Amino acid sequence: MIAYLGRRVLAVAGVLLVICAVTFVIFFVLPSDPALHACGKTCTTEQVDAVRAEMGLDRPVHEQFAGYVAKAFTGDLGYSYQNSLPVWDLLADRLPVSVSLALGAAVLWLSGGVLVGLVSALRRGTGLDRVLMAGTLASASVPVYFTAMMLLLVVVQHFELLPYPDYVAITEDPGAWAGNLLLPWLTLASLYAAMYARQTRSSMIETMGEPYIRTARAKGLPERTVVVKHGMRAGLTPIVTIFGMDLGGLLAGAVITEHVFGLPGIGQLTYDAIFKADQPVVLGVTLLAAFFITVANLVVDLVYAVIDPRVRYA
Repeated sequence: MIAYLGRRVLAVAGVLLVICAVTFVIFFVLPSDPALHACGKTCTTEQVDAVRAEMGLDRPVHEQFAGYVAKAFTGDLGYSYQNSLPVWDLLADRLPVSVSLALGAAVLWLSGGVLVGLVSALRRGTGLDRVLMAGTLASASVPVYFTAMMLLLVVVQHFELLPYPDYVAITEDPGAWAGNLLLPWLTLASLYAAMYARQTRSSMIETMGEPYIRTARAKGLPERTVVVKHGMRAGLTPIVTIFGMDLGGLLAGAVITEHVFGLPGIGQLTYDAIFKADQPVVLGVTLLAAFFITVANLVVDLVYAVIDPRVRYA
């Protein structure tokens, strides 16, 4: 297991190195003047020259890349000249909001989506199955921004059941933290739960038709044991993969959801950086997203090793 973990960690490091190389080419090699893009269009010639010297653009490309990788792997993601702050400070300030949004929504969509998919698979071909799958198709077809706006209109403005979301740290008031994030959680969960339900249904139907399931039933095992112990362990394995990818991506910010609800997370920071052409922040968010997704894939591989020991030797 330790050797398997070592191989996976090295693979993650290799992927991150490749991502650093690609982003370096995009942000530092291809632009005619990287310093101008980093500083912003409103900078004077003197300011651009100072940024160029600070970024070390007068050095050979290989030295620039080595310094870029070294800084990236130590958490130095550059400096936002438009905000007059290091990029990491900006990200660290917004990260708790995006993490709260992603984790809360993940609990809702994972539990709801898997439950609906499981019920639909076990009641395949019935009216309940058709109703549930029609509902998931409708939910997956609705854009996130439409769901968010409808929730704000109905829940906040019309019925006044909840206040307009205004993020409060969980350490300050857990109740207010959950109450202000409930609508954003529901917005994201409605989309992802639909996809998870359909994936769970498909996977469980395939698994429940396997010969070893028929053998378990022939031995006289209770249906609950057959479904939970034998069916779900294999049937839900694909869910682990997509869950790791989805959660890893959301940890780096849900741009549309955060923007609609006015949440000061990484997604909102990304939106503002793109609008203002703040290149260092865009680059920092890109690297942070890559880190989260690769680490999520590492965790998925480790979970696979627990579920199915055969992958330890792959």
